[in-house]
Amino acid sequence: MNIVVAILIFGLLVLVHELGHFLAARKNGILVEEFAIGMGPKLVGIKRGDTLYSIRLLPFGGYCKMLGEDEAVEDDPRAFSNKSVGARMVVIVAGAAFNILLAFIFACIIVGNMGDYTTTIDKVTKGSPAYDAGMKSGDKIVKIDNHNIVSYDEIGLYINLKKGEALDITYKRDGKTYVANIKPVEQDGRHLIGISPTKMNQGNIFQIIKYGFIKVIFWIKTVFISLGMIFRGQVTRQDFGGPVRIISEISKGYTESVKYGIKQVFMTISSYIVLLSANLGVMNLLPLPALDGGRFVFLLIEAIRRKPINREKEAYVNYIGFVLLMVLMVFMLFNDFSNVF
Repeated sequence: MNIVVAILIFGLLVLVHELGHFLAARKNGILVEEFAIGMGPKLVGIKRGDTLYSIRLLPFGGYCKMLGEDEAVEDDPRAFSNKSVGARMVVIVAGAAFNILLAFIFACIIVGNMGDYTTTIDKVTKGSPAYDAGMKSGDKIVKIDNHNIVSYDEIGLYINLKKGEALDITYKRDGKTYVANIKPVEQDGRHLIGISPTKMNQGNIFQIIKYGFIKVIFWIKTVFISLGMIFRGQVTRQDFGGPVRIISEISKGYTESVKYGIKQVFMTISSYIVLLSANLGVMNLLPLPALDGGRFVFLLIEAIRRKPINREKEAYVNYIGFVLLMVLMVFMLFNDFSNVF
């Protein structure tokens, strides 16, 4: 059942991503030759009009194959290559946009059912670092070091990223701004400053939308923080996780949540959907060959030059990028098996 749940989550993310491309393509009069969920050999397929809808063997990935996507098709106005740069840009970014929209919808579901925490302090533990620094109930944290804070989750993130080092915490009280230099204490492997937050107004639909949006922004910011740590060499092989490790983590979360009933199971699954869908949306827009972001860069260059880039050269660059992406996937799978097992 754990594996089924994980595959269903992956399937939903891929379905929504490719659905974004599909609907944008159809809206702009582009012929979609195949709409596939999964990769590899075809298990089942049905043709409706000019489009083949298929499910393929491997449950990771999928694609929306459009006429003229990788080559020029001169004699068909429905070809991707014959549409305006603006229309092609919309089609390319639609997949990632749908993933972020999916993350937002499930974030609102979570907030509507479980609530969320604000950056305003409810209680300060007596004798804690925050208490000794003079922080009080009602203070609103707005910045940690040079990072602006919009989510309570960010407070814990930035505190733990510093691994016990002192931080400058900026907060507001009665319209005035204060800065406290605080050194967290370690407890059960986490670094804490001794505060607990207030909860948002759960019954207010505008509050639910606001904090659902904030939750998605938090996960998007986390992606860029993680990428920065990778480029600075602050992560090890053990910190990387691919499909196998993700399935392993989903399985653990599902197994733990089953003990507390169906609602907790749904909330746990929803949390993974928010995390993974926001990540997929952002990562897919990175300006790398073979990703949607890489294709968008080519379209941007075409818009600036006012003439298309040589299709063969673009296809070659995307092919090299795809090969490198597959090499990375093989590394991730090997790394996952070594870490998980």
